[in-house]
Amino acid sequence: MTAQESTRPRGELRMIRRLFMNETAVPQASRLVTIENSLGLHMRPTMQFVDLANQFRARVLVRKGNHAVDGKNPMEMMLLEAVRGTELEIQAAGADAEDAVEALAALVKSGFGEQ
Repeated sequence: MTAQESTRPRGELRMIRRLFMNETAVPQASRLVTIENSLGLHMRPTMQFVDLANQFRARVLVRKGNHAVDGKNPMEMMLLEAVRGTELEIQAAGADAEDAVEALAALVKSGFGEQ
């Protein structure tokens, strides 16, 4: 911590950091998808989703209502209990966020190869 930082109130330093981070905004993308395969998001499609998500550098979140999980973690994805007809929101943040969301949405739309 520099002498100048030590004289600033803590809240002001946090605000300055937050402003700087907003100037270098991280690309983000999101898309709503509906689970279409008859068995829903069981283990095999979950692993397909996670494997594909891990091919991208972007952080991937999957939301079901107010519940959000890490799209790169199979155990968290299983907690969504996404049956046929469940609407999910795929969100990504990072340089390749748009590509990640496009690829993952296409996988879900394909029914994970089960239709």
